Amino acid sequence: MTVDSTAPSQPAIENLLAERRTFPPDPAFTAQANAKASLYEEADRDFEAFWARIARERVDWTKPFEQTLDWQLPFAKWFIGGTLNISENCVDRHVKQGLGHKVAYHWIGEPGDTRTITYADLLREVQKAANALKELGVKTGDRVAIYMPMIPELPVAMLACARLGAAHTVVFGGFSAEALAGRINDAEAKVLITADGGWRRGKATPLKPAADEAIANAPTIEHVLVVQRLGDAAETSMTEGRDVWWHDIVGRQPETCSPVPVDSEHLLYLLYTSGTTAKPKGIVHTTAGYLVGTSFTHEMIFDVKPDDVYWCAADIGWVTGHSYIVYGPLANATTGVLYEGTPDTPAWDRWWQIVEQYKVSILYCAPTAIRAFMKQGEEHPAKHDLSSLRVLGSVGEPINPEAWLWYQQNIGGGKTPVVDTWWQTETGMILITPLPGVTTTKPGSATFPFPGIEADVVDNEGRSVPLGGGGYLVLKRPWPAMLRGIYGDPERYQETYWSRFPGMYFAGDGAKRDEEGYFWLLGRVDDVMNVAGHRISTIEVESALVDHKKVAESAVVGKNDPLTGQAIFAFVILKAGVEPSDGLGIELREHVAKVISPIARPKFLMFTPDLPKTRSGKIMRRLLRDIAEGRTLGDTTTLADAGVVDAIRERSGAAEE
Repeated sequence: MTVDSTAPSQPAIENLLAERRTFPPDPAFTAQANAKASLYEEADRDFEAFWARIARERVDWTKPFEQTLDWQLPFAKWFIGGTLNISENCVDRHVKQGLGHKVAYHWIGEPGDTRTITYADLLREVQKAANALKELGVKTGDRVAIYMPMIPELPVAMLACARLGAAHTVVFGGFSAEALAGRINDAEAKVLITADGGWRRGKATPLKPAADEAIANAPTIEHVLVVQRLGDAAETSMTEGRDVWWHDIVGRQPETCSPVPVDSEHLLYLLYTSGTTAKPKGIVHTTAGYLVGTSFTHEMIFDVKPDDVYWCAADIGWVTGHSYIVYGPLANATTGVLYEGTPDTPAWDRWWQIVEQYKVSILYCAPTAIRAFMKQGEEHPAKHDLSSLRVLGSVGEPINPEAWLWYQQNIGGGKTPVVDTWWQTETGMILITPLPGVTTTKPGSATFPFPGIEADVVDNEGRSVPLGGGGYLVLKRPWPAMLRGIYGDPERYQETYWSRFPGMYFAGDGAKRDEEGYFWLLGRVDDVMNVAGHRISTIEVESALVDHKKVAESAVVGKNDPLTGQAIFAFVILKAGVEPSDGLGIELREHVAKVISPIARPKFLMFTPDLPKTRSGKIMRRLLRDIAEGRTLGDTTTLADAGVVDAIRERSGAAEE
């Protein structure tokens, strides 16, 4: 169903994101918080000295660094002259300090099978896996591709690569064979580590066939190491001389493997992210600065204590998983949760069962997941004891104020701090965030840059925008975990990130700052619509729609319009039990006009049962734009459910006839 009406041109819209509600820190939380306000003052006085102190305190160096930073814009080197091994920092040192018995991961398979992995277990398995990789010919400086489900062997494989000084490139298990081959070829990976498959929504989902298809077009692969996850639930073909089962080769390895000390700037991993061209960008992350940035932000932003049970509900295939499931938490000797499945399997209270059973105290997830839970209603979390939760986090995209409040009230019991974080694959670590116990939060705002980070909002000419205004989010000085470039393409690195505003890193995101200096992220700048000369952010309209009591989720795109340049096209998912109608469509459009301004009233509004999302939960607005414009769809290989697009197109076609 599509409601069509032409909105008259009106004065500039009032910013929806001038959120009035504030949540000061609880004094009791502040008294025990890891983060202190003095961190900002120290970092502002001398940011290089600040990071040097953190690096000396947090890292076990095999050779101390001699220089903190070499900044040859846009290329940075941090902690120059130092050597270390990140695997040793994440595992060995904790065991040496008597923490071998501490749980590193509580792993939960989707069918309900579980494993508990202590730091001693993790050290043993990492060393055996590293020895297996050596047997397969992997050496320091080689690249290893990893294509796996969310099973414990995934972080083991990453750490085993790092132990040898071999870079890994993890490819999300939801990607196609073509996507996998492209990443293997760009990295020139020598070995592929994969699995026969994994479990997803109650079904055995094979991975090895896609791996085989990819390898047929990836000549650099010499061996394939295969974890048996599905067993008899899948038929797995193995190529003699090339493929080897993990349990066969890893199982018989010695339990000791000395970590290889590498230079601070040694390549730790490549992670590929989409760009404006067809070719993905291989984001380069190196060792020491990344370790410093991820471990320090993890401890400060999530207020991690020795007895916490921390659950980052991302997939390790994305940067969130690299930084805040593997390297940051393990460097801090944290107990984490790894879950193989989806939030709705076998039922919509699965996450809350896990929180209750394992007494999870810190939860970090995406707004998409929060809105999905909102749609299902409060009864699912209400069935479980969530009182162990003491910090909640949000990541991946701007969070609507209403989703923030629902999360804080229904999951956090109205008492937990919510840390809404902004960062990217390229940044390696969280850059804009509240500090729990320090920052007064506003629902929907990522608040302020992390200590040591200099962020700004600038106009088209690169001039800083006064408080109360909006523009482009930029970073004005280097930070330890920043990308070191695009693999094999320094010119593209310069052009992509540093050419729009000379001397500044342009993140590609829009942002506004309110009168108190709070940052409000508006999403990608290509998600800003120009309606009759007024620039309107998709997130502003989406937030207004989700603010309505009958709406669970929405996605907004711009559609070409001969009169206004672009018209607003809204896709709306209603809460359970609410039926779509013409009257409700009009009501929602008027609600947006009231909350923002009549100029932001959607011209088109379509009710839909679902939205096209990647398996990481991000809405693919590119496909919604294709649907809105009636174009042939672009690449749909990363969709969690390709059938969603067809269902929306059928409704769209029927509505326009």
